[in-house]
Amino acid sequence: MTISDTRSRRPVITVLVVCQSSIGLIFGGIGLFLPLIRTDLGLSFTQAGTLAAASNLTYALMQVPSGYLADRFTPRRLFMIGLLGMNLLAMLFAVLDSYPLLLLDQALAGFFRALVFTPGMLLMTRLFPPGRRATAMGLYVVGGFSSNILLSAIGPLLVGPLGWRTLFLLFAGFGLLSLVLYRFLAGPAPLRKASSTVRFTELPHLVRQRIVQLTGVIQFTRLAVAQGFTFWLPTYLVVDRGQSLATAGLVAAVAAAISAPVNYLGGYLSDRLNRPLLVIGGSLTLLTLGLTLLTYVPGMLGVLGVVALISLAIQVYFGPLFALPLQVLGDRNAGLISGFGNFCANLGSFALVYALGAVKDATGSFRAGFLSLAALCLVALLATYATRPLLRAPAAPR
Repeated sequence: MTISDTRSRRPVITVLVVCQSSIGLIFGGIGLFLPLIRTDLGLSFTQAGTLAAASNLTYALMQVPSGYLADRFTPRRLFMIGLLGMNLLAMLFAVLDSYPLLLLDQALAGFFRALVFTPGMLLMTRLFPPGRRATAMGLYVVGGFSSNILLSAIGPLLVGPLGWRTLFLLFAGFGLLSLVLYRFLAGPAPLRKASSTVRFTELPHLVRQRIVQLTGVIQFTRLAVAQGFTFWLPTYLVVDRGQSLATAGLVAAVAAAISAPVNYLGGYLSDRLNRPLLVIGGSLTLLTLGLTLLTYVPGMLGVLGVVALISLAIQVYFGPLFALPLQVLGDRNAGLISGFGNFCANLGSFALVYALGAVKDATGSFRAGFLSLAALCLVALLATYATRPLLRAPAAPR
């Protein structure tokens, strides 16, 4: 949907961010309350990690189909179906007691979450001019970080009197209300023209493009680091650093508060300066340094400093990274290209969220896991450098 009038665009942009924030509450709540969930259900660290890994696996596998369907049909219907399914499954998560059923619930949640992400991002970019694509993409994920600030700040205070199950019911109710509000404000979805029909058989050709391959490597690292760090940070602070859940939640809230504005700023600077590789490379450099230092710095003041450094860079390159292959190849296959990129990202998330829990069980520490994330950032830096000649080539016809 394209809306030219600024006054008409603003409410729709706002509600898209709010819808994204409802997903952030649900997924972030699992990470924040994981110590309580693990204790209540008697789960090992490895089993706890599989709750996120199951969601991330199905989410990753659905990225390309979701992007293809968003290109082939209107993304609005997919977005609404995904939001509905995700919030209903969050309600179910709140009442289940069996680990296998919780695992199935999270696997299905990943399926529906995939219907939200790429279609929602395409809906957001269509509300902005082409030259502000990275800005739009950065703004789209601000909702997730904003909700994490609220969740991390007040979640530990509410979980005592209410319990984590009640909180998940409240999160789902908020998400359903957001869905109704979007349906009211967005209006009817336009039909796609037959001439713009995209074929799934175009995917192999796109994947052979060097820019798609290199950004796929960076995407793998991006979400491996973002989800691995964010999901396990509260547990790391409670178990390895001996902090209370309230303190861990406060640290997570500060981290989200730092990440939210710089996420938008990264897309804005990339569009303004037309230097996406500067934003991407600078972010990966800071992440390599921060993840290397995280488990070595003494005292909580040192930890807070390193967490702030990581939070400053952890998603600031989100918008520039998604916009980069579209800048080279054009946006006719925007959904398919973005879906493949996020598929690579969620493979990284699936592998590393699980691996950090398994490494903790095997070694008794998160150190090896966080150092592995730092090594991934170095690999992504090399891939970023390798994309430089491709940006100087003429863009493919749109």
